[in-house]
Amino acid sequence: MRISTSQVYDQSIRSIMENQENLVKTQEQLATGKRILTPSDDPVGAAKVLRLTEELDGLTQFQRNNDLVTGSLEQQEAVLTNITDSIHRARTLVVQSGTGILNESDRRAIGAELEQIKLEILDLMNTQDADGNYMYAGYQSSSPAFSYNPSSSGNAITFSGDGGVSFVQLSTSSKIQSTSNGYEVFENVLSRFNFSVSSSTVTDLQQATVAEQGTFDTFFDKNYDPVTSANNDYQVEFLASGQAQLTNTGTGAVVGTVDYTSGSPFTIKGMKFEASAAVGDTINFSLDAPEKKSMAQTIHEFEAVLMQSNIDSDTLQEAISDALVGLDNGQEKLSLEHSSIGSRLNIAESMYESNLDMEIAAKASRSSIQDVDYAEASTEFAKQETALNAALTTFPQVTNLSLFNFI
Repeated sequence: MRISTSQVYDQSIRSIMENQENLVKTQEQLATGKRILTPSDDPVGAAKVLRLTEELDGLTQFQRNNDLVTGSLEQQEAVLTNITDSIHRARTLVVQSGTGILNESDRRAIGAELEQIKLEILDLMNTQDADGNYMYAGYQSSSPAFSYNPSSSGNAITFSGDGGVSFVQLSTSSKIQSTSNGYEVFENVLSRFNFSVSSSTVTDLQQATVAEQGTFDTFFDKNYDPVTSANNDYQVEFLASGQAQLTNTGTGAVVGTVDYTSGSPFTIKGMKFEASAAVGDTINFSLDAPEKKSMAQTIHEFEAVLMQSNIDSDTLQEAISDALVGLDNGQEKLSLEHSSIGSRLNIAESMYESNLDMEIAAKASRSSIQDVDYAEASTEFAKQETALNAALTTFPQVTNLSLFNFI
């Protein structure tokens, strides 16, 4: 077949350009470390690489989320630890205030320290995170979770947030609670169960208090009726048999009886009464509605009692009992929250390790598809370089061939 001069030139140029293109592509693979430079190099492999890259991007975000939620939970844990330490000190001071040798000045000094502890706890309950959000305010995180109004007719320290809690995604199918509801952690704390005498026909009622709190709490839990208030009314009646009988006036049920001697104290269902009573006399009382208040509010109320002048012993002892139960119940709430945070931190750590393993596996899979084999690519580069040099060297020789050289 006859080959024209133009065909010789075109074929030589095409060969040189193809060799240059292959050489440049191999050089780019060596420079980038990637075998697949464009989807056309390996359509199936490119699709797999894209999916693995998306998976790795998701895992990277999950690990960032994990770091954030871990930091937040550790900060909450530190807050709870500091509050617990403050409550321990407050409880010590409450017990100390009941010592009989203290005078009014001593009690006021204890009250002053309790005020500082109260303000410290209030400040901790209004802790802000790194973004300036109040951690325990729920979805109202731009405002303090708890407000303090000393002149309030009700509780001076009240929850101002809402019940919202936030969650953070740690994997495609797993998320973890990153914040807690301030009301549930600090405000939803039961105060001491108690009762109030409404009327009596005895000659002298000297005492009507809760003497055995555990026994009374059991009685209260079993019998308090939140729906029908009349079922919370009781009567102690003094019988001719020398006994005191406790009856629920709402239901008419006899709750219990104990022996009684006029003028001597007696205890029934954890309640201690001391009265001079005759046969047929009665003492009527009602179970007080359960109250819930924060530990800071409990300290605030006890502090106010200590600041009073000429406080009598019975009032002080009642205040001490109220404060101790409130603080103990609050510490139980703090312990539960500590446990909850600990379990969430364990989950976050476990998810971090799992995501790390998945990240390593995904990177290995992507590398096996996408990354270049340097030994193979280097050999191919040398071969292509030789081919290009050969094409460049032979081009002048081929183009110089002419029939005129043989005339």
